[in-house]
Amino acid sequence: MIRLSLAVVAAATVVGAGLCSATPVLASPSLPPQAEAHIFKPVGSAAASTSNDLFYHGGVGGIGVETTPKVYLVLWGSQWTGNDPSGEAAIEQNFLRGVGGSSWLNSVTQYCQNVPSNTFFCSGITGAQFAGNPSGILAGVWSDNGSAAPSKPRQSQLAGEAVTAAQHFGNTNGFSNASTQYVVATSHGNNSSGFGRQFCAWHSSTSSSVGTVAYTNLPYITDAGASCGAGFNGLGPNAGMTIVEGHELAETITDQFPNGGWLDSGGAENGDKCAWISSGQGASQNISLSTGTFAVQSLWSNTFNSGSGGCVVSY
Repeated sequence: MIRLSLAVVAAATVVGAGLCSATPVLASPSLPPQAEAHIFKPVGSAAASTSNDLFYHGGVGGIGVETTPKVYLVLWGSQWTGNDPSGEAAIEQNFLRGVGGSSWLNSVTQYCQNVPSNTFFCSGITGAQFAGNPSGILAGVWSDNGSAAPSKPRQSQLAGEAVTAAQHFGNTNGFSNASTQYVVATSHGNNSSGFGRQFCAWHSSTSSSVGTVAYTNLPYITDAGASCGAGFNGLGPNAGMTIVEGHELAETITDQFPNGGWLDSGGAENGDKCAWISSGQGASQNISLSTGTFAVQSLWSNTFNSGSGGCVVSY
């Protein structure tokens, strides 16, 4: 497994999950080998191949997908106080409150675990445990504002905050974190290095005293402007907020602890293969949820087009 520090990511590429087949895989030397960070590259980056389907990579400790996914949103740091000019905290909460059970997210339910590695289709396999798409997927929100977050948080610090959040929410063992993800959101002007140039967000996992914890680094998306989706496809200045978080949400459900879940032969996940499409099949668009209207990208479906696969907004 090849790991790169955040400091050198701009200068090197490896075969891994991301927007294209040769994508930086970020990791801190202080984290265990499974803690790769799969990045969502900015608008205009080379697209991942759409000529091959996703297949199962065997899981990490038997876990490949989130069968009963729960999402916890962490607004990290006192910098959030009075420092949310785009209203991202409320928009992300409303999106996550409404997206569970939606037809947009439902494509994740075709993927599974407890099947052999290299499985492409789960239907009909005895014992297959399918990824879930429950309503009420947002299980909690925590404003961790007792102190300031680091000004440019490193991966090890983001991982540490995810573990702290798991403890805060009472998820103190591997079982309670086996189908759970923590979205660590930083405030305006408080983003990790490389945001908007090398990545828009990324998801990863870390071993800890409370089990392996899956988490997303969600910067303040509108700080990157059009590079991370502002105005993309005519969807408005806030489009990137939910396009990016939706991308990471779906990828974590289907690849809970990278790289144990569903990726294609080039290392791309279900969000990577459909990123930043502006026209035709799978183009980013608004969807209506019970909590409002939000911009999303499409997600890869192996079963679309008679099993040839493709990008879908509804499943």
